[in-house]
Amino acid sequence: MTSVFEQALGADFRRLSPMMQKRFGVGLDAGYAAVGTGVMSSIRRGPWWVVPFLWIGALRNILIPDVGQNVPFTIENYPYRDPFGRETVTFVRHYRVRRRPSRFDATMVLREGRILDYLGTHQHLAVDLDLRVDDRGGLRLRSGRQRFYEGRFVSFRFPMNFSGTAELHEWFDDSAGVYRISMQVHNRVLGFLFGYEGEFTCTFPEAHDAPERLKPVRHEHRG
Repeated sequence: MTSVFEQALGADFRRLSPMMQKRFGVGLDAGYAAVGTGVMSSIRRGPWWVVPFLWIGALRNILIPDVGQNVPFTIENYPYRDPFGRETVTFVRHYRVRRRPSRFDATMVLREGRILDYLGTHQHLAVDLDLRVDDRGGLRLRSGRQRFYEGRFVSFRFPMNFSGTAELHEWFDDSAGVYRISMQVHNRVLGFLFGYEGEFTCTFPEAHDAPERLKPVRHEHRG
């Protein structure tokens, strides 16, 4: 079986550059993970009034309130099968600003031909992702509709006035031999919330499961 990203992109997957195909080809049948190590040249946030919003998100590793320059980070993409039988890929980022560790948790599955992104330690937010390949073989991602889940009985469509839309661009720079990444999150009322730019290199260790430290505390079956 092809990776969840290859299934979501269909024929467009082959338009990704070879190194991007390698990175987003992570899957159980492929038998490997992608572990990136690099530096965020800039981590930014919006005006002071967005800080409480970011701290709330940080409680479950959904948003990061820190800012800084030349911040070391790692990103770990491991495949595993979740308790509901779905092939899942981790997107866990670790940062260290002024010796204080921060972490952003995301896990992605394929649902009805599209990528569904669960955010946070408890998969509270389920976010639809729109993907497209750009002319230089990079990947552009935009978040869409969001749902909130807690326990068996709490579920609702999350109001976008209280959330953000993420736009991420990732590509491989052949001349420098590194992956480059740029991401911004905007709220329709508050404006710019959070963003970063950086670069990293990847190793591709053998993997048929994800380490427990990267898996969510709770898995959500609803999309």
